Amino acid sequence: MSAVSRGTWKSNTGFILAAVGGAVGLGNLWGFSYSASQGGGAAFVVLYLFFVLSVGLPVLTAELVIGRHTGQSPIRAMGAIASRWKWLGVVFVAVGFGILSFYSVIMGWTGRMLLDFALGWVPSDTGTYFGQISEGGDAVFAHALGMILTILIIAGGVQHGIERVAVVLMPVLFLLLIGLAIWAATLSGAGAGYGFYLKPDFSAVFRQPTVTGAAGQAFFSLSLGMGAMITYASYLGGKGSIPGKAVAIAGADTLVAFVGGMVTFPIIFHFDLLADVNESTIGALFIAVPRGFLEMSFAGRLVGTFFFLALYIAAITSAISLLEVCTSAFIDSLGWERKKTAWILGILIAIAGMPSALSTEWVGFLFALLGQVFLIFGGLMLALITGYFWSGTALEELRRGFDSAALATLWIWLLRTVVPLALLVVLYFSISQTVIPAAKALFGASS
Repeated sequence: MSAVSRGTWKSNTGFILAAVGGAVGLGNLWGFSYSASQGGGAAFVVLYLFFVLSVGLPVLTAELVIGRHTGQSPIRAMGAIASRWKWLGVVFVAVGFGILSFYSVIMGWTGRMLLDFALGWVPSDTGTYFGQISEGGDAVFAHALGMILTILIIAGGVQHGIERVAVVLMPVLFLLLIGLAIWAATLSGAGAGYGFYLKPDFSAVFRQPTVTGAAGQAFFSLSLGMGAMITYASYLGGKGSIPGKAVAIAGADTLVAFVGGMVTFPIIFHFDLLADVNESTIGALFIAVPRGFLEMSFAGRLVGTFFFLALYIAAITSAISLLEVCTSAFIDSLGWERKKTAWILGILIAIAGMPSALSTEWVGFLFALLGQVFLIFGGLMLALITGYFWSGTALEELRRGFDSAALATLWIWLLRTVVPLALLVVLYFSISQTVIPAAKALFGASS
């Protein structure tokens, strides 16, 4: 199938904004702040930046190189490298399918919060309220509505669906974040929040949870290890600089996460929510923070509306990239028409997400298993394949529009050494400290 029939980006800006939209999600706007609050504030931020450069950026570059060189979605792209790696592309598509099945449920919670804040329907007892909207019929409806919106965008195609939405929503997201950060600076807790966020506690830098948490967050926030960036890069043409695009994507993604912290930490300290944040990331986001906003009457309702609007934009742009991974794979492998593919897969994903819409325990378990372990495994395999088995062709593709031999050599060295070591460590602790407890919480509670 030709590149034209698959679709291409109309502009480099459109590609960058779409890729940033795919990377930016709830993990940036809230997960980053939550992880930083658990890891010593600025100590976590310093480590996060280090791992973005040494782990995230090399793997992101590898995905872009594979996508542009092959011009194919993950299954065919990995098969083009060598037939024995085709199975990894299948894993990428399966993981994207599975992640979207529960991510759209979280997106549904966010959309419901947005609507109810805008209409003034969020009650003071936010704990009971969240319990009502997070499981059962309300959650199923919001989940299905979010999936329909995602399907419609993907059915529109690369230029008229994904790119058109990205060039509108991403600037809106940036403006919302800037506005929220300016408002947060006026809160009485801003000074304490900034101090916690920006003052390094270097003793925390050497703690295992801080190190592995920062490495994991740097990897997760860029949406790596599931073929999303391979898919988006497969619609690229020309000889532009891949490292330049990778730096732009990683830089914008990191900036959003950083500004998100400038919003959330003043809120956390103004409303004295640090203890609530330490207990649960979901509880803090959907129970504690809304309760704080409600203390501010109409102003809090207005800010809450903008806050959850920013979160919903981040969620929908990530959902788009997840569905596109699956859709493009079926278009390339089976020759299906885009609209038909988007609707069939979207409906199947919506059905697969029903357990998560009926039980928040399923959300926690699937996030730990698919959103962490399988993403890390995918990134580890990409690093090893690109660094050891495909390095010659990868370097040739990287050098198209990029003439620094030293940086190209450094990239391969990182893929062969630092990236695998870091991801193996994170993989071990993700399984032992996240997946196993989540599995016990789910299956222990249901036994």
